[in-house]
Amino acid sequence: MIDEHEYGYFTEANSAEVVVARNKNAGDARLQQVMEVITRKLHEAVKEIEPTQEEWFAAILFLTQTGQICNDWRQEYILLSDVLGVSMLVDAINNRKPSGASESTVLGPFHVADAPELPMGFNICLDQKGEPMFVHGRILDTEGKPIAGAKIDVWQANDEGFYDVQQQGIQPEFNLRGVFRTDADGRYWFRGVKPKYYPIPDDGPVGKLLGALGRHPYRPAHLHYIVEAEGFDALTTHIFDPDDPYINSDAVFGVKESLLAEFRRVEDAQAAAKVDVEAPFYDVEFDFVLSRKKQ
Repeated sequence: MIDEHEYGYFTEANSAEVVVARNKNAGDARLQQVMEVITRKLHEAVKEIEPTQEEWFAAILFLTQTGQICNDWRQEYILLSDVLGVSMLVDAINNRKPSGASESTVLGPFHVADAPELPMGFNICLDQKGEPMFVHGRILDTEGKPIAGAKIDVWQANDEGFYDVQQQGIQPEFNLRGVFRTDADGRYWFRGVKPKYYPIPDDGPVGKLLGALGRHPYRPAHLHYIVEAEGFDALTTHIFDPDDPYINSDAVFGVKESLLAEFRRVEDAQAAAKVDVEAPFYDVEFDFVLSRKKQ
C-alpha cells in the first residue's frame, strides 16, 4: 500500500512528485511511465510560465472547444498536433530509416482507402482542369536495385488547392487519385495536374491559435504517396514543389529537403505528345528508395 505522505503534503515545490507517487499502482507499466513523464513536464511548464487563474481557464476552454469541433470527418486534435510539430516528430521517431532510404512525412487527412487501381500512365485528373503534369520515376531498394510490382497509392489536390472529398458534387469521385504497380524495371508513370498550395482548416480554435501566433495556415503544393512492396517497409510521404511560396513555412512542418522535386516546365509540343499531354506541361521525375524489413 502506498504511503500517502511519502513525499509530504502537496506543495508548489513537490507537486509533480506527489502526483507521480499516487500513480504507482497503475496496472499498465507503459501507462505509468507515460503519465510520469507528462506529469513532470506539465508541472515544470506551469512553474516556468506561472499562469494566472484566468489564463489557465482560457487554456482549458481552448481544449474544450477543440474537442467540441471534432466529428466523423474532422479531427481538430490531430490538427493541433500537426501545427505544434508533434505529428511530424512522432512520424520521425517511428520511421527511422537506414541510410539512403526515402524519408517519410505525415499521411494527411484526405487519403481514401479504396482508390481504384489504374493502368500505368493513366491520367488521374478526371475533370481535365489545370496545368498538365507528367510524373515518373523508379522504386528502388537501398542497393539501387529496382523493385517490380511495388504498389503506389497517389493522391493530390487540384489546381485550386482542393481534394475531391472536399468538393463532392463538384469534382468527380476519385479525382486526382489512383493506385499503380511498377513494371519489371521498378518504373512508374502517370499524368495529373500541377497542384497548388492550400490552407489547413482554420475556422476553428487551432486556426485562431495560428492567427494569434502570427502564423499562416498554408501547406505548400505537394503530391502524396504510399509505396508498398513485399519484404519492404511501407513508405508514406510527399514530394514538394520547391518554388512554392510556402515551401519554407509549411503549417504542419511536413517539408524535408530530400522530398523536394523539380517541377520542370516543358514548352516542347513533341515532348508533350510523347507523354500524351498538351504543351506546356510540367515534368516531375522522382525516385523512391525503400528499406528492407528487419528479419
